[in-house]
Amino acid sequence: MATDKTFFLETFGCQMNAHDSEKVVGTLEHEGYRRVETEDAADLILYNTCSIRDKAEQKVFNRLNDYKKLYKQGKRFAVLGCVAQQEGEKIFERAPYVSIVAGSASYRKLPEMLVQLEAGQKRITGLDDRQTDETFETEFTARTNPYRGYITIIEGCDKFCAYCVVPYTRGKERSRTSTSVLNEARRMADSGYTEIQLLGQNVNSYLDPEGKQSFAELLAAVGQVPGIRRVRFMTSHPRHFTREIVEAIEAFPTLCDHVHLPVQSGSSDVLRRMNREYTREQYLERISWIQAAKRPISLTTDIIVGFPGETLADFEQTSDLLTKVGFDAVFAFKFSPRPNTPAITMDDSIPDGEKSSRLQALLDQQRETQRAIYNRQIGSILEVMVEGHNPQKGQIMGRSSQNKTVNFTNSQLILPAPGSYVNVLVTQGFPNSLVGEAVTLQ
Repeated sequence: MATDKTFFLETFGCQMNAHDSEKVVGTLEHEGYRRVETEDAADLILYNTCSIRDKAEQKVFNRLNDYKKLYKQGKRFAVLGCVAQQEGEKIFERAPYVSIVAGSASYRKLPEMLVQLEAGQKRITGLDDRQTDETFETEFTARTNPYRGYITIIEGCDKFCAYCVVPYTRGKERSRTSTSVLNEARRMADSGYTEIQLLGQNVNSYLDPEGKQSFAELLAAVGQVPGIRRVRFMTSHPRHFTREIVEAIEAFPTLCDHVHLPVQSGSSDVLRRMNREYTREQYLERISWIQAAKRPISLTTDIIVGFPGETLADFEQTSDLLTKVGFDAVFAFKFSPRPNTPAITMDDSIPDGEKSSRLQALLDQQRETQRAIYNRQIGSILEVMVEGHNPQKGQIMGRSSQNKTVNFTNSQLILPAPGSYVNVLVTQGFPNSLVGEAVTLQ
């Protein structure tokens, strides 16, 4: 490889993957690599992959196929993350120009993998240990956002939902000590970060190895770190969602008033087949705790449409649940069987056209719900964290504590910097965003 070693990294999937990529970037840069913006300019091309959805997985292999011609120019490829852990050495057979296949538990071993790569080794794997605790913050994490940072507090999953590959790709649940989480939060605050997002496949399943703090207590503690103005967390599992989490959000204004609580289906029968370990009624009980909070908390969720055996009556129960709850946003997808999961053996007899029809009906319903919810914000004043500017529209882009996108104008000549906080009077509402103008509070 060239003396000036360069790399290109593309990330597929969730915020966990995005944060994993920060760990990879930091490690590569520490090993003397320089990041570039295109595959053509790179010596090493890495794809950090997701296997939750079929299309996300296929996109990786399509990308590999698109750029395999670069292998003849001496470039090398690495497949990281969930697809790497799921497919293992089969990736070498499907894409023989790939040199590294490594799961998320092996990123600390990247330096030695790079040594092997530079020595001319053709097939290097890092797939041996999904149980390690060495998957949290790496020594050289390169945080790409200067004001919003992620902290992984729990890795893996013990739930074994019938449709999900995560337990097979990221291993068992293992939590980081509360002491190390708080130390990381303090270091981030000292470095100028004002927003922290706590991450985990099931973040509220957190069990402090030191036995000091519950998840709700850890949330509160991070929210009290001097300099931190916002704390978010993703993703919660309904089975482990407690009243104490709501009470913490009520008690500490730094904890953002937003909860993402994936329901997946409004039918208890479907939830049982999914092995979600809660019923429709238990889920709605948790929603009632959130909706009874002393300050409004926005609610978002995930839905799988067309899970094997989902009847029209089951689907109508999901539609009814959306009506009852009034979610601020819904992320809905058609069921697609994933390798190694129990659902792959189930009778997936619902025609794709029917799945598409049900999905579209839910999305249309949710769009009208969101239109009403967002319109109710008109006339309110929200604190918005600035994320960027859109010169073409003359707008500043940001996000509220409830995780709503806010586009606004500012009469001041100086544009507020990304990461700063601005009070915005909401003047318009759309199904996916709010529009307003900056105001100065007296």
